[in-house]
Order: sequence, then structure tokens, then C-alpha cells
Amino acid sequence: MQFDQYVARVNTKLDYYLTTQGSLTEAMRYSVLAGGKRFRPILSYCVADMFGSNLEQVDSSSCAVEFIHAYSLIHDDLPAMDDDDIRHNQPSCHKRFDEAQAILAGDGLQALAFEVLVNDPLLNSQIKIDLLSTLTHAAFEMAEGQAIDLSIVDRTVDINLLESMHRKKTGALLSCAVDLGAVVAQCSEQDRHTLKVFSQAIGLAYQIQDDVLDVETPVGVLGKQQHSDSEKNKPTYPAIIGLQASKEAYQALYLQASECLNELSVDAKILQLLTQKLQTRTF
Repeated sequence: MQFDQYVARVNTKLDYYLTTQGSLTEAMRYSVLAGGKRFRPILSYCVADMFGSNLEQVDSSSCAVEFIHAYSLIHDDLPAMDDDDIRHNQPSCHKRFDEAQAILAGDGLQALAFEVLVNDPLLNSQIKIDLLSTLTHAAFEMAEGQAIDLSIVDRTVDINLLESMHRKKTGALLSCAVDLGAVVAQCSEQDRHTLKVFSQAIGLAYQIQDDVLDVETPVGVLGKQQHSDSEKNKPTYPAIIGLQASKEAYQALYLQASECLNELSVDAKILQLLTQKLQTRTF
């Protein structure tokens, strides 16, 4: 399947970029190359591929967004944040190394994300500026979402606040991955707007689905501790509106995302297939 080819491609590129990162190499490689769905790079490749771009021009964007994602997971797992000991079915970075090394490995990955974009010889200056602007904005939104997440522990919140938090913490980087592909492909403003509507829908759907999977999926499949949100007294969609209503909510959002793809100026079959695949994921 084409998605597997994207995953193989980005894994090769990630391995290349992480070959020499000095004293942080081991911790950075441990966290990035341990596994993961590579959903964000897949989105970037899908969008660029859909518009006929040379995938070599998307490699740096796909790696950059995955580096930001990996850095966020390292920091989220720290005791001061979500305090999770398992990630991708192995000890979290701070458990394998220590907290200081984990913080620095995350810092290193964040810096590396911007470095690979700036130094990509296949992209012109304006595209680099647009990519950096998109990634910078998303990285800040993601951090703000994490801040909201930590601030509402043990609190009763309404669904609107939870949705706003999810759109920032998870949705921002997913939308960014789509937009990076669109920037490299130099899509029209209309197509870019349609892709934004699509990515915002799947971004929220993805997080609501994660909330559901946290309830229903055992740790061996989930790759991290089951019931981690409820045990930390974090508000979740199932906790607020119930499990069945949560499933209906993310299914409706995936349908909305799929329908809006019909407005694109190109055949969006690959994104349609990806949207279908997401609905049946188990972790």
C-alpha cells in the first residue's frame, strides 16, 4: 500500500538526519526511531503527491513535523507533565535515560526540525519561509494546548473548552502536516482552504478517537498505558458526553472531512483512503 511506502521513506530520512547529533544522538534516535504511526509525515506526502509534487521536496517537511511530534511526546511524558512511563511499548525517554537528558533530547529535536527545513537545497527561499511560518505557528499552538490540558486536571469543563484544547494540542500539528504538503505543492488558495477544513476535521476526530481508544484498547495494542487520562482525572470526550456519543462524534467528523475533499481541484482518492483507514485504527 502507498502509505507503507511513505512510512518507509520517512523512516529512512529520519534515520539519516539523526545519524550525528552529538551527545544527544542516542536519546533522540531512541525516541524517534522506536516506532509510531508516522501519520503526520503520511499526510504531508499524501497532499504533495496528490498535486504531483516531487516527493524529494517533501522529505524535509515530513521529517520536520515528525521531529516536532516526537519532541512533544518526550516532554509530555515527563513527570512534570503527563508522567507516562511507556511510549511505543518501551520505557519513555526519561525512564530510559533521565529527565534532564529527555528534556534536552526534546529540545534537540525541536531545533533539528527547523534546521532540516532551512537547509533543504531543493526548496526556494519563499517556500522555506512559508514552511517555517506554518511549523512555528503549529508548534506554539501545540504547546498552548498542552498548557490548557494541564490546567484542567481535576476540573469539570464543558465540551467547548475540551474541543478547543484538542484542536490546539493535537489538531494544530495535524493541520500543519497537511499544510506543509500544500505549501510545497504550491496549491491554490482555494485548495489550501479546503485542505484546512479537511485537516481541522480529522484533527479533532483523531483526538476524540484517541480518547475512546484510551478506554477500550489494552496497553499491548495501544503502546502506552491504558486509562491514563481517567487515572489522572483529565477531562475526556467519553467522560463528558459518554462513550457511544464520542464514537458518533469522531465518525461524523471523519465523514465531514471526507465530503469536503470533493471540493479539491485534483483527485483526492488517496486522502479518502487515508480517512477510511483512520476510522478503523486500533491504536
